[in-house]
Amino acid sequence: MTTEPLIITCAVVGAELTREVYPDLPKSPDEIAVAAEQAVAAGASVIHLHVRDEAGRPSQRVDIFAEVSDKIRRRCDCILQYSTGGAVGTPLSERCAPLQLRPEMATLSMGTMNFGPEIYENSEETITAIAAAIQANGCMAELEIFDLGMLESIDRLAVKKILPEEYHIDFVLGVPGGMAGTFRNLALLVDRLTVGRTWSVAALGRQQLPLTTHGIAMGGHVRVGLEDNIYYRKGELAQSNAQLVARLVRLSVELERPVATVAEARKILGLDDRLSF
Repeated sequence: MTTEPLIITCAVVGAELTREVYPDLPKSPDEIAVAAEQAVAAGASVIHLHVRDEAGRPSQRVDIFAEVSDKIRRRCDCILQYSTGGAVGTPLSERCAPLQLRPEMATLSMGTMNFGPEIYENSEETITAIAAAIQANGCMAELEIFDLGMLESIDRLAVKKILPEEYHIDFVLGVPGGMAGTFRNLALLVDRLTVGRTWSVAALGRQQLPLTTHGIAMGGHVRVGLEDNIYYRKGELAQSNAQLVARLVRLSVELERPVATVAEARKILGLDDRLSF
């Protein structure tokens, strides 16, 4: 097993979750900033960022991203990773708009899929536009992979010069319409990766704990947070994002793999030679 420090990403709010389902969901800029600070204090080095508007609805408004980012940076040092996914149905121009704030990282979903009962649209035209916006603003792309076809499309799009040369991969498993959150599927995906490419795993619901544990042992990195899973164990809601992060830190220690500091995470991801805003 690798001894490379483990990068923990925390997805603190997401775009779909509501307070009817999780009463303590952070929604305001201050609440999101506090949740991020607590997650970083617990051991996260990357904050995967969605924001909400004044009514608590998912938003890609630049002013809200700017406010939340500033509040987080005032509280802690971390790698901010903006979501360009927005919510299902968010127009392309809105999905790209926050990138003008030049976060260190931004996500790029690699294909259209059924997202439960809805369609999450990521045509080649959409991927091309978001990839161009990510590169124009000096961000590192995290390619979000929901099934094997999305992973195999990377080489095809790279030949067309659509994708940046440097990127991180995040396997998001267990989404209805995507690959199931199983050990076999994770192993299949990792086996197809180019040697040396950094990757992480995120899994929904009850699969989050076993798959992130497996990811640690396989030498990858991990993502947890309320966006993906609101339960600490069966029937027991998580107290916070930080509680989910802290459990992974304990597991990593038991597996004798150190948890990355923010500086170490930047070095592993190749962000240490980029200008941070």
